[in-house]
Amino acid sequence: MQDLIRQLLVEIGEDPTREGLLNTPKRVEKALKFLASGYDADIDVVLNNAYFTVDYSEMVIVKDIDFYSLCEHHLLPFFGKCHVAYIPSTKVIGLSKIPRLVDVFARRLQVQERLTNQIADTIREKIAPLGVAVVMEATHLCMSMRGVEKQNSFAVTSAMLGAFRDNSRTRMEFLELLSLRSAVPGLSGRTQAGLACVGDD
Repeated sequence: MQDLIRQLLVEIGEDPTREGLLNTPKRVEKALKFLASGYDADIDVVLNNAYFTVDYSEMVIVKDIDFYSLCEHHLLPFFGKCHVAYIPSTKVIGLSKIPRLVDVFARRLQVQERLTNQIADTIREKIAPLGVAVVMEATHLCMSMRGVEKQNSFAVTSAMLGAFRDNSRTRMEFLELLSLRSAVPGLSGRTQAGLACVGDD
């Protein structure tokens, strides 16, 4: 990988032998292996059987989970907040495991829509809840650094499964508890309709 990175430096017009770039291939290799570590992660090992039988059927929400990922189209970062909710049927999942689950899928080459669905689908598969909802808000550097160069735009994606998809009151309760507008910097004054929500299932 380091040889490829040296070649890339040459192709963009740099000199990989100059002092500031001598260790860059090693650093980039280390960084990329970390940012793509989700490929090697075993979901079952990450979750570590942290499923608990409880008599609880109300909504569980973990919000404002920071995530960082790489866009598979340009290998540029996108990052933001992930909000996860589910309604247990018989089991709950350890709260600390949900951010870990987000990291597993974020640390791969991604598109935000697929990332959102993968998190929701995994929770549904592992604990069979009555419903799962995942909302992700992200800034994409492929939009703000290049291309359209829109520095203040956000992409918002959602996956609504089970009760969150079928019951509008449940969905609205989640969105109200989420307080999405106040959670996104710079959204005061914008209307909710101005957000692009995709990925609903």
